[in-house]
Amino acid sequence: MGIRDFGIVIDTNVIISSLVFGGKPEKLVDLILSERLRVYTSSQLISELLDILKKKFKFTDNKLKLIEGEILENFKKVYPTKRIFASRDVKDNKVLEVAVESGSEIIVTGDEDLLSLKKYGQVVIFRPSEFLDFLTKLQK
Repeated sequence: MGIRDFGIVIDTNVIISSLVFGGKPEKLVDLILSERLRVYTSSQLISELLDILKKKFKFTDNKLKLIEGEILENFKKVYPTKRIFASRDVKDNKVLEVAVESGSEIIVTGDEDLLSLKKYGQVVIFRPSEFLDFLTKLQK
């Protein structure tokens, strides 16, 4: 099984870290874009991302439009129909909902509330560094 066989949900905190701080999250996002992996998102996750980038990091409207365009071009958008109440932080459930709706096997996040679950159904929850290690093992 290769990495293109997996559905992946990237939490907004990983995308924000890749754009603002770089490091492993940036390496991860670059890999996802260059390898054209099956990554899923939702309108809620996109809105949260753009809102945080604008309010907290003062990204310009033009930069936000470019980021949104990249996401819409490279991520598949799903429309979750099932509500999930598994995370101790209710706001994080929308990430799980995208994973379940899309049939994804992997969530990549830096959020401790999601990471504490380790797994939700068939979905494994990784830190960015853990996911990069997983990819390295798959390629061997």
